[in-house]
Amino acid sequence: RKVKSALPKALAMPSQKARKWLADNVRGIGFKEASHFLRNIGRMDVAIIDRHVMRAMKKEGLIEKEPKTITRKKYLELEDALRPLARQTGLELGVLDFYLWFLETGEILK
Repeated sequence: RKVKSALPKALAMPSQKARKWLADNVRGIGFKEASHFLRNIGRMDVAIIDRHVMRAMKKEGLIEKEPKTITRKKYLELEDALRPLARQTGLELGVLDFYLWFLETGEILK
């Protein structure tokens, strides 16, 4: 109930604050799933970082190796590593991560 009543206020926050709020307040949701939720409601300024995206980041030379575990700090570092490529390509983070995911999987899922 607490989450349901607070969600509209949280979603009025900038994406990074909304993501942190979701991860802190919704049981079972971390930064990746909070980013996924935000992108699904139209927020394109956060990235969904998963194994496929990290593999593409490594191939592009954005990271040296794929981390085995991803803490919040590491998640934000990985997202920050994507920002220069997003600027260079003119793509928002939420579009770029999807494109990288597609390159690795060859799939487009709804």
